[in-house]
Amino acid sequence: MSDDLSIDGVGAALAGADLRLADPGFLVNAAPAEVLALLDAASGPGGRLAAAAYRASVHLHGDAPAGVRRQLLALDAARYGDQELSARITAVPVEGEPAAQWSVEWASGGMVDHRYRQALTGQTSWVAGVATALVDGRPVAVAVTASYDETVRVWDLTTGQPVGEPLTGHTREVTAVATTTLNSLPTAVTASWDETVRVWDLTTGQPVGEPLTGHTGGVHGVATAVVDGRPVAVTAGGDKSVRVWDLTTGQPVGEPLTGHTGRVNAVATTVVNGLPIAITASWDETVRVWDLSTGRPVGEPLTGHTGCVNAVATTVVNGLPIAITASNDQTVRVWDLSTGQPVGEPLTGHIDRVSAVATTVVNGLPIAITASDDQTAWVWDLTTGQPVPEPLTGHTGGVSAVATTVVNGLPVAITASYDQSVRVWDLTTCRPVGEPLTGHARGVTGVATTTVNGLSVAVTASYDQSVRVWDLTTGQPVAEPLTGHTDQVNAVATTMVNGRPVAVTASDDETVRVWDLTTGQPVGEPLADHIDRVPAVATTTLNGRPVAVTASDDETVRVWDLTTGQPAGEPLTGHTGRVYGVATTTLNGRPVAVTASSDKTVRVWDLTTGQPAGEPLTGHTGRVYGVATTTLNGRPVAVTASSDKTVRVWDLTTGQPAGEPLTGHTDQVNAVATTTLNGRPVAITASRDKTVRVWDLTTSRQIGRELVFPAPVDAVAVTPDGRLVAGFGWEVAVLTHR
Repeated sequence: MSDDLSIDGVGAALAGADLRLADPGFLVNAAPAEVLALLDAASGPGGRLAAAAYRASVHLHGDAPAGVRRQLLALDAARYGDQELSARITAVPVEGEPAAQWSVEWASGGMVDHRYRQALTGQTSWVAGVATALVDGRPVAVAVTASYDETVRVWDLTTGQPVGEPLTGHTREVTAVATTTLNSLPTAVTASWDETVRVWDLTTGQPVGEPLTGHTGGVHGVATAVVDGRPVAVTAGGDKSVRVWDLTTGQPVGEPLTGHTGRVNAVATTVVNGLPIAITASWDETVRVWDLSTGRPVGEPLTGHTGCVNAVATTVVNGLPIAITASNDQTVRVWDLSTGQPVGEPLTGHIDRVSAVATTVVNGLPIAITASDDQTAWVWDLTTGQPVPEPLTGHTGGVSAVATTVVNGLPVAITASYDQSVRVWDLTTCRPVGEPLTGHARGVTGVATTTVNGLSVAVTASYDQSVRVWDLTTGQPVAEPLTGHTDQVNAVATTMVNGRPVAVTASDDETVRVWDLTTGQPVGEPLADHIDRVPAVATTTLNGRPVAVTASDDETVRVWDLTTGQPAGEPLTGHTGRVYGVATTTLNGRPVAVTASSDKTVRVWDLTTGQPAGEPLTGHTGRVYGVATTTLNGRPVAVTASSDKTVRVWDLTTGQPAGEPLTGHTDQVNAVATTTLNGRPVAITASRDKTVRVWDLTTSRQIGRELVFPAPVDAVAVTPDGRLVAGFGWEVAVLTHR
């Protein structure tokens, strides 16, 4: 991709930033702070793409050595569709490091977003709430972490750095946060499962007064307002009540507000016709409006949602006071608070529960930002009810909270997620960057490879209920996604049936489906004898016929004749837990399946007889998620991946371990594949620790540096010519050993 370095109408400083960002050596080897200082000045296409690629994994660059930055930047440039920049980054020499061992052929870019500016890091668990304030004239974000450390953290949004130490005092998970001014000081008010509300001076990080007590269940929402000239907090409780607190005295104001018949999840405040108003959202699927001056309800409950209402925010649209609510029914609704009537149709687009909502004004337009368990945040123009433009993508877990503020004159959204991150987004940037390949809209769970009409392809499975086929050389889609499963697709395997390439997929909908990859059409009816989700599938040949072997949470393994679509024998039983993984091989001339289970064992099955081949293989101390097979020193072996963070190799002839466990991963190992690299048998493992590692099975040692990814890696496969295909987050990447 060429770089436009014209400075016509652009200051020399901006052109200088583009020149420096066009240097891959600078991107890789410069201190991250030096690079970050230039990103906002990028103006040309090349500079903007380099800046976007750097920001894509900015939360990882700060602590990463240059060799890891090189690999991440090459991957992220490819995710933005710039293979040329990716190759130039891969070729950058790094002092004290060997040359890069893998290059990126291509990667999908469904999760990259040029509006992403920075990440606020340091959380040790998922983040439940976020609010913003000004402290000493600087914009800060206050986030609460639903973790066992029960902390509240504050970040300077100008620098992205923490402000002071975490605020501690709550004795259970912190659920929500709001900000206000108390005695001219910026103040945070936090709610917790410990049934208390706490008030914090954001200039000192110290608590203000004693905790506010009175709720008899967890406190799930908090907002602030001014009533009769006094600052108050309004809190929403699991005890179905709403309470109002005088923040000057720390005392309750009046009696609790009652009427909801389920847990109250959230609260927002505004002024309607000169009256201070609270709007509450509840598990009872209703929204209620309260006059804070009298403590009495205003009108009838607002009804229309068909699931629990999780969040509420307020704004003004065309001079009318508006409430925006978010629900488990996957919709967002807009309400005129003057009349209690809905405004327009529900806002639809999310594909999972909507958990949070915030409002702001961008370019004079009232905007709502909604956060969902579908891992996205949507931006809506409230004057039209339309989304603008595309969802904010990048989180690898559900988005649990959202807030807005202005940083350096730019309106931004701050989102918090179950992936333990807090992200900051520029709400004004609309110009696209690069040409990212789009693909799956949820996490990639499985990958296999095959050849269709002479074309090498990758076939991927996803939480988004679809199966996609990709040209392994270019990354372009091959035909339309394969759809038909009614729940997430967990795994995929390939084989030939009647001379035609097919994919076999396993799903949470308890079925297995077979797809003709030449036509993209299903082959026969779904295979539907399992009575629980099906996490894994493998293929082999039995008595000269192609079969699929499937593993299920129903603790059974089933074998299917792919020519007839009928079971081949009885279910294989013996596991005492969910069966998560399956692979096939030949042992003593007979086809066998090797299965991995939550019961911490690996079992080997003679597929001809349907009987176990020997005793279970034991040694893992956690659930066994994945298994692959290969040959080591002429003997068949299985390689298994576990939640105990180890990889084990088993001699299938003896049933004994082949060497010591392979250690190095720092979180559960999700998947494993095998291949030959430079003539030596290797295993390639994928982990929730966001790495892929390559192991020499002869020496039981890791080969080279691990590959680091921006998200947990859930799927891995290797092509016959040695290319690595990895599924991480929503993305697919193909890498070649150099």
